[in-house]
Amino acid sequence: MKYIKGMDAISDLVNLLNDTERIDFRAYLKKKNKRHDVKNVRLFDLIETDDINAINKLYKSAKNRDSYHALRKRLQENLLSFISQKVFEKHQHADYELLRLLVVSRYLLENNLARLGFRCLDRAEGIAENQESFSVLQEILMLRLQFAHLDENLDLENLSSRFLLNQGHLIRESKMQLAYAFIRRELNEIQLKGKVIDLTKLIEEVIRRYKIAVVDFMSYKSLYHILFIANEYAHINQNFGLVEKYVRKSYQIIESQMGDSTGQVYYRLYVLYYLANFNLRSRDFQKSLSYLESMDLLLGEHKDFHGQFYYRKQLLLALNLHFSGEAEQANEVLDAALAMKSAKAKLEDYYDLQLCKVMFQAQRGDRKCLSGIAMINHSDTWLEKKLGMLWTIRKSLLEILIYADFSSMDLASARIKSFRRRYRKYLIQTHEEKVLDYVSLLEKYFVNPAILHNKSFQSRVIKLLELEENRDLFNLSFITWIIAKWEKADSYELTLKYLEDQSGIFTDKNDVMAG
Repeated sequence: MKYIKGMDAISDLVNLLNDTERIDFRAYLKKKNKRHDVKNVRLFDLIETDDINAINKLYKSAKNRDSYHALRKRLQENLLSFISQKVFEKHQHADYELLRLLVVSRYLLENNLARLGFRCLDRAEGIAENQESFSVLQEILMLRLQFAHLDENLDLENLSSRFLLNQGHLIRESKMQLAYAFIRRELNEIQLKGKVIDLTKLIEEVIRRYKIAVVDFMSYKSLYHILFIANEYAHINQNFGLVEKYVRKSYQIIESQMGDSTGQVYYRLYVLYYLANFNLRSRDFQKSLSYLESMDLLLGEHKDFHGQFYYRKQLLLALNLHFSGEAEQANEVLDAALAMKSAKAKLEDYYDLQLCKVMFQAQRGDRKCLSGIAMINHSDTWLEKKLGMLWTIRKSLLEILIYADFSSMDLASARIKSFRRRYRKYLIQTHEEKVLDYVSLLEKYFVNPAILHNKSFQSRVIKLLELEENRDLFNLSFITWIIAKWEKADSYELTLKYLEDQSGIFTDKNDVMAG
């Protein structure tokens, strides 16, 4: 009898625990067990060791199937309870304190301990305002109104004004969340399923539908949502140069208004990350590095967020160094980040680091890129499902160049044919024909290397550089790979040369050729 069906959810929860937490969880289970014959600790041990056969033997008789599923359900509930407790203790102490104070305040007021109850509410209100937790703040203010008769010194007019003001904040935040959820779902359809929509029209429609005004964007959380959407523009070949200007101005306004506020740290970190990314893509490396330094300072003050942002921050740092001509230092940053990989690291973050390292190696003629690309050893179908269509397309393009340089032209040609069959329709639908033009040039070169010296062929390659979006860091890297062949130059050095020769800051595009 197979009992392993449905175990994935519990295994995923177990994988969230570190060694110390697993010991603590066993103690937690033993403390809750009232009988000695309870099998939950044994089941936890079996799941932890991936002992499939032993799990199947936990209940030998088929008639005990219901007992097993009941045990599994209780174990899952205990895991969720334990993890939620740990999360509150370790990562969300302010939110935990806020909710605790709200519950205690309600209990005290319901039992006519008004003085203590209102004192707790005062503390809760201060935390909620600092965190901009408008929904919880609304609960606090409603509780004040409910028990207003117990406070003789209450200024009801002032309380009513605060309630209505917060209600307005809550409505604006709710509209932003509705719009964000709708757009995020559509973006997910684009990235993971290849759905084709006009994102610009979608955003305009959503803004009109929910009547969102500029003032609604004036918070770190709202700014984060806008930055996320702007970043996704890039993945489907949209222009967010104007958004970058607005974001920069909005960030400065928010910083001047909020100063050193400790609220919304998660969103502040993401805003800094996106600004660092935008400036990297605009080739303003110094400004990008300054935002990364701000991230470092904030992460130093709030270490709970280190694991969530470390890998992404190091990726941007490495890219800034690489395209500034500091290749060795960039590699050291990547190696250090990859060496620190933990079980809790997001697969996407780890693969981004790995793919970036492969790109650096390939540009500098290092054969280790062959084994590096092989480490991303999942099928295209799996990668499309987990990481998205566009990530997989970028990886496939880099893989083709690596095969051409370090394996064989025949293998590179075969990979191109496979690439064209799989992605041609999608690239046409998403108006990414320039990628197909680039692939066509590669194919001609693979079939007939002598074509590199054909003036017509060279002219077609140079014309790709005339497209504004191809002045992007990564697009340029792909194109200079071909140019380096006929100039018999180092691909990396040639990329740096073109970056120095190009004046001004170009429109930022982070399309499918981008890494």
